[in-house]
Amino acid sequence: MKTAQLFAAAALSMLAVAGAHAETYDGVQQVHSLNSRANVETQAVATAHAPNQNVTNGSRVTPALTTSASRASVAEQAVAAAHAANQNLDRKAFVNSTIPAEYTQGSMATTQRAGL
Repeated sequence: MKTAQLFAAAALSMLAVAGAHAETYDGVQQVHSLNSRANVETQAVATAHAPNQNVTNGSRVTPALTTSASRASVAEQAVAAAHAANQNLDRKAFVNSTIPAEYTQGSMATTQRAGL
């Protein structure tokens, strides 16, 4: 039994020695560039001062908004929605994900939701 344990310990130590190895250090790598330091600095300054440098082409163009509702009717709908008693109800907060009838009928009912 003692021999089997020694053999197992020797096998494990051989595996540990085989798995351990050190990396070599090659030093700092040299930069091989065709541009001079002044040329790179000039390009960096030009890029930093460019307008919309972080925006992809065409992403700032927005289509014209067209609506058939007048400004007054939209404002009226917004005021009605803001004053609605059940504006903050979320159907996920109720059993079976349905808003009870007492919140959707009578004085708590919302006649028209703005834009929804």
